[in-house]
Amino acid sequence: MSEHFEASSTTSDPGLQRAQDEAVDFTSELIRMDTTNTGDPATLTGERHAAEYVAGKLSEAGYEVTYVESGDTPGRGNVIARLPGADSQRGGLLVHGHLDVVPADPSEWSVHPFSGVVQDGYVWGRGAVDMKDMLGMSLAVARRFRREGIVPPRDIVFAFLADEEAGGLQGAQWLVDRHPELFEGCTEAISEVGGYSVTFEDDVRAYLVQTAEKGIRWLKLRVRARAGHGSMVHDDNAVTKLAAAVARLGEHQFPLMPTASVREFLDGVTELTGWDFPADDLDGSVAKLGNLSRIVGATLRDTANPTMFNAGYKTNVIPSVAEASVDCRILPGREEAFDRELAEVLGPDVEREWVGLPPVETKFEGRIVDLMAESLRTEDPAARTLPYMMSGGTDAKSFSRLGMNCYGFAPLKLPADLDFSALFHGVDERVPVDALRFGTRVLDRFLRAS
Repeated sequence: MSEHFEASSTTSDPGLQRAQDEAVDFTSELIRMDTTNTGDPATLTGERHAAEYVAGKLSEAGYEVTYVESGDTPGRGNVIARLPGADSQRGGLLVHGHLDVVPADPSEWSVHPFSGVVQDGYVWGRGAVDMKDMLGMSLAVARRFRREGIVPPRDIVFAFLADEEAGGLQGAQWLVDRHPELFEGCTEAISEVGGYSVTFEDDVRAYLVQTAEKGIRWLKLRVRARAGHGSMVHDDNAVTKLAAAVARLGEHQFPLMPTASVREFLDGVTELTGWDFPADDLDGSVAKLGNLSRIVGATLRDTANPTMFNAGYKTNVIPSVAEASVDCRILPGREEAFDRELAEVLGPDVEREWVGLPPVETKFEGRIVDLMAESLRTEDPAARTLPYMMSGGTDAKSFSRLGMNCYGFAPLKLPADLDFSALFHGVDERVPVDALRFGTRVLDRFLRAS
């Protein structure tokens, strides 16, 4: 298939027009399905309703659908469907996204977080950008391909997954461990938190493709000491010892370690804007990036943020155990150095245990990257693509274990004044309707040529 694209014309392609309409509708309808994932089996909602909805839409278009639950907790639905390509000898492409969302407090929102309302040019609600927008777009394109008999150059596997917001233990991790055959032959993957536009100045616009993400380590700290009465003099207090250690860690700044992905991104910004990012003032110069500096700044070094503290059961009882939770994010190649530095900061009296997923990094090169850029430029001639590292984590960590090169590519052309990074897990999460329609056209082109 030719890699040359002609300018889009939604009026001359009713199938593409229908896909764009469906992408908006599907995004709204999926948001209305509360798939809150608290991480606690006693309080989470589960993804089954949304998974069955997606499975029905795919089956209606003619797909053979695999629906599977992990079995550990009822209702954690995962949906996988494969579209055969023209060349079965080529490595397949995985298009994956998660059905679950983080909690939302309705009292803090301008609209109800599970309304999925379409107003003021946006689709509003929890999951609008994380990541039911990508689910809506990929579901619409998948249906168009099957409905119209469009055969891509290689197999495309569409996966709609559970539990990403709690590490994928009931979703991607479980599937990779128990059902890797569902992804047989896939050598590359695309998913969330990439492909969106950033406007630096005037009309200088770049689309950020995620090629790397920091490792996740959810750390549990524990100190054991002597219990006692709260009225007594007590020199072996677990709460005091742990609080001191947590304070040291919270105030500690890990060293600057710009990776190849971060440096390539900064070099690209310099080429586009002329802005300098000198090594002796990297923290300060990254502030030029405005709202984007929150994401980029977090990828310059490891981070360890205390998030929870738990100790005691009564005011006049000194407990024997105190615990704290810390969210650690680790740069590629820094795991061993991070462990050494962590031990030095915390000291010998603090026990440490954790669950985590490793960093991942993929080179920003090759045919798939060229096709991303070409697909974007066809819809936005001013588009420039840049690689970047995400401070958080995605299901790419699981799929990279199967040898896939993983990218964040959920294309959206965003208003220059929209603080996009603040919408992830934020109040009044929303996605522009025009961006959904744009992303559907880009995905359609990209998957046709991939």
